[in-house]
Amino acid sequence: MPGLRLRAPLGPLPDGGGDPVLGRIGSLEVRLARTVGEVKRAQELRYRVFYEEMAAIADARTLMTRRDSDAFDPICDHILVVDHDAQEPRAFGRRAPRIVGTYRLLRQDVAERHDGFYTANEFDLRALLDRHRSKRFLELGRSCVLPDYRGKRTVELLWQGVWAYVLRHRIDVMIGCASFEGTNPHRLALPLAFLHHKARATLDWRVRALPGRYVEMNRLAPEAIDARAAIAAMPPLIKGYLRLGAMIGDGAVVDHQFGTTDICMIMPVETISPRYINYYGADAGRRAA
Repeated sequence: MPGLRLRAPLGPLPDGGGDPVLGRIGSLEVRLARTVGEVKRAQELRYRVFYEEMAAIADARTLMTRRDSDAFDPICDHILVVDHDAQEPRAFGRRAPRIVGTYRLLRQDVAERHDGFYTANEFDLRALLDRHRSKRFLELGRSCVLPDYRGKRTVELLWQGVWAYVLRHRIDVMIGCASFEGTNPHRLALPLAFLHHKARATLDWRVRALPGRYVEMNRLAPEAIDARAAIAAMPPLIKGYLRLGAMIGDGAVVDHQFGTTDICMIMPVETISPRYINYYGADAGRRAA
């Protein structure tokens, strides 16, 4: 399995470069995880969302730890949204702000020093990376928010954090898997076909699902697609990516462990809608700490 040789650090995380705080709205703050303990708390949040709320299937280790973790976590940066007005008890009588949202980020330079991107387990990224050797890629993944916090402020802060991170590390392209709930592509024919016909990446940016995992997205003729109904059937995260200007890879992948059908998102920074760059600030200053 990729990355099994890696060991998680035992103390504070290595300096990711710059202030870990990336933005604030009221009592909510977005920042990078500072310690292994905070990464574990983000994994606990992921467990609650993916395994308790959604349909992911836990193995014995995951059930025992009640954390969603894998071999990529130790090499990733973890964006957290914390609520300073919701303090939770921790060990030794301490208290800490509640973690209410998280995103996992993996830079290309880090991935290439280890075992590559998580997305490469489902999609063939090699040709894309070879075509754009001068570009810096960033993988986005494991995005989730607690139910009580799934509103505009939390989502806005997560994107504020990602945008600030992109600028800090001079990222050129964001990639990653985005998911529909469910493992029956027939039931997802409408949104998958819409994405195939309306949002498929140009040849220069296209990636394809791996052989043996490829699921056809072209399930309806263009004239049979109700665009409004198709968009309504999409998860908020995928709709958010589309609004930003993301393109979609060729083919989907069924992930039986997580109970999802995955697509590959490709988003060159240069193609992001100016509306959103202006909103968050060309220097990520709109919600700056």
